[in-house]
Amino acid sequence: MAIVSDTSKVFINNKISCSVLSKKQFFGVSVCVPKIVPDVRIRSRAKARFVEVKSTLQINLDEKNVSVNGNLGFDVVTEKELKEKGFLGLRKTKLICTIGPACSSLEDLERLALGGMNVARLNMCHNTREWHSDVIRNIKKLNEEKGFCISLMIDTEGSQMYMVDHGVGSSVKAEDGSIWLFTIERFEGSRPFTVQAYYEGFSEGIKVGDELVIDGGMATFEVIEKVGNDLRCKCTDPGLLLPRAKISFWRNGKLVEKIFELPTLSTKDWTDIDFGISEGVDFIAVSFVNEASDIKLLKNYLSTKSSEFIKVLAKVESLESLKNLEDIVEASDGIMVARGDLGVQIPLEQIPTVQEEIIHICRQLNKPVIVASQLLESMVEYPTPTRAEVADVSEAVRQYADALMLSGESAIGLFGDKALSVLRMVSNRLELWSREENKQILLSQRQLGVSLPERIAEQICNCAVEMANNLGVDAIFVYTRHGNMASLLSRNRPNPPIFAFTDRSCTVKTLNLQWGIVPLLVELSEDMEHNIRKTFELVKTSGMVKNGDVVLVVSDVIPSSSTHSYFQSIKVKTIA
Repeated sequence: MAIVSDTSKVFINNKISCSVLSKKQFFGVSVCVPKIVPDVRIRSRAKARFVEVKSTLQINLDEKNVSVNGNLGFDVVTEKELKEKGFLGLRKTKLICTIGPACSSLEDLERLALGGMNVARLNMCHNTREWHSDVIRNIKKLNEEKGFCISLMIDTEGSQMYMVDHGVGSSVKAEDGSIWLFTIERFEGSRPFTVQAYYEGFSEGIKVGDELVIDGGMATFEVIEKVGNDLRCKCTDPGLLLPRAKISFWRNGKLVEKIFELPTLSTKDWTDIDFGISEGVDFIAVSFVNEASDIKLLKNYLSTKSSEFIKVLAKVESLESLKNLEDIVEASDGIMVARGDLGVQIPLEQIPTVQEEIIHICRQLNKPVIVASQLLESMVEYPTPTRAEVADVSEAVRQYADALMLSGESAIGLFGDKALSVLRMVSNRLELWSREENKQILLSQRQLGVSLPERIAEQICNCAVEMANNLGVDAIFVYTRHGNMASLLSRNRPNPPIFAFTDRSCTVKTLNLQWGIVPLLVELSEDMEHNIRKTFELVKTSGMVKNGDVVLVVSDVIPSSSTHSYFQSIKVKTIA
């Protein structure tokens, strides 16, 4: 084994520069080694602060084998992909499926799991809690018995205007020119051309001549008469009326802002949140978030329930959320770009640029971002997507969104498995193209850390990704308890996949949402060299790697007796 070390002292002011590279020759091959790659020792000298930085490159790993027990707990789909395609063939964009009547059985869920589903989303607008509980139990059973690693997300209903029912189990077609009554009256069964509205004040402030729009344009009606608190409407754009479809009103081409204010989290939402806590879900997506305080309120509540491990995602789907976007992103653990409802509140032509801006801000603030709604809408009824839908999915992947989400395509669609396979295929192809065409450019990252150890961790991860791309390593291994450095690595969207080794199951499920990360649950000791030898041996034994694979190793596992800075490190190793 050849070991080369560079040690230098670097002056620290407000930030650490990692752009200086030194070139070394290893067995006749020129490689770049960052001069600022810790082991880090911090010392004070008068008014200046110095960091002693040691970078180590190791070629031909030949340490003595260690005796290991157990396995790495690879998700079976990742394991299969890795064996077939190697490190660089692993898909990095995560896939989320909404679970509904079309895919709720154990067999259906297993097909989605085999198809690459990373996160299962349960929309609390639909079905009973008993139904949701059965789905959660089946997913946990698949994880435990079949070797999958699927995270669980619930999506709150939110306080909004929507159709309670139209009297039949599925969709109803509203024909052009047909007259419908939208009423707050509660009744059982069905009435011809009658729809129950959820919110009693839904017609307040509405005038004859206004447009009533269903689900952002699935069908459109003109208000022709106000009958007490009800509205009689004429269908002007025919389409399908689905149970619990959302209602909005437009006047002279602009959204009618209602005079009443609805709370972000309704009484039902809080009951659903308690249900999610009791079921041990991993994410709660909050609908119609208007400001950061909505997210902080839920996080505070989770802390009182000792459920801080549940991550809170904010759904961006209103004008108000766009006005407070950066504050909401900072307060949340991730963002869902809910384009369907957002498209009701802003002009359609603004959706692409708004989506790109949200993704950019999320990367700057190191928060995972999901692109959702109508990705493959035509596949609810047809076995192949439109070419425009494929282009839309491709653009989301090109923008480096962390995850793509199926809604009705999987929940009620006839071809959920095929829709998922389209997302997987397009993600793989675009990621490969990006690497081949060298389109990956490191983002000029906003500094997030406040303390010196936090800033050092950021700089390590920024440099590690640049180093991994320049050296053309096969994978990045990160050893982390809380997932912080794994997340910082993902933020930079490296070419090689990131394998995150952690001893916390909640960290595994959280990292399951983030771009390019393969989380693995292993027992970690305070001896990092032992952790590295153990996991390398397990990876080799499982046949996941081959001789000659080059791995960049990063760690933030900190012994209780040590400082944060001392044990943050980078190493490059070749598997032999």
